[in-house]
Amino acid sequence: MEKKSKTNVQRLAFLALIFALSVVLAWVEHTLPTMPMLPPGVKLGLSNIVTMYCLFFLDRRAAFVVAVLKSGFVLLMRGATAFLLSLTGGLLSVVVMMLLLLPQNRKASYAVLSVFGAVAHNIGQIVMAAALLGSLTVLTYLPVLILSGFLMGNVTGILLRVTVPALEKLKSILPQGLRRGGESGEPLQNENVSGEIAQESLPQEGAAQE
Repeated sequence: MEKKSKTNVQRLAFLALIFALSVVLAWVEHTLPTMPMLPPGVKLGLSNIVTMYCLFFLDRRAAFVVAVLKSGFVLLMRGATAFLLSLTGGLLSVVVMMLLLLPQNRKASYAVLSVFGAVAHNIGQIVMAAALLGSLTVLTYLPVLILSGFLMGNVTGILLRVTVPALEKLKSILPQGLRRGGESGEPLQNENVSGEIAQESLPQEGAAQE
């Protein structure tokens, strides 16, 4: 019982660290100057790197927890409307990325995961915006957000691939039983038994990202 309690505390501490990292990434993105010639509302989505890391190297529950906590932070900083947009987009993004990882015989690359996650996030936000405004007119902006999701998803997919070695070092604070890729206790298909990333799962240079 004591060992289980200690494990839960360690897991909670690690999730808190992961959440803090997502907040820092969101803050860094907020401080970056607006890129010229980009449509309004288009962002890199740097904090999504943390969510993807949770899906690849921890478990689905951790990804959902991080998505909800990020939305809670948005509620405190920007209000209820921004919270609903963030929550809808974040949860839909996690669900879509999770579904991509379900087939046991499929290897979803960081690129595929990132692009589909970004597009799903934008779709979730625009649908919630339409519901809040009570008008479908806002949906005319959907093609722009889908295209931007594809472009920005490629960028975050590359960033995840670059930062994974550093992120993997964070797992050293986890007890052995929590260093896993799926809720069944088995590593995800993108991770081998030793925890190293399978090379065939990584996007090749110039390949389409998730």
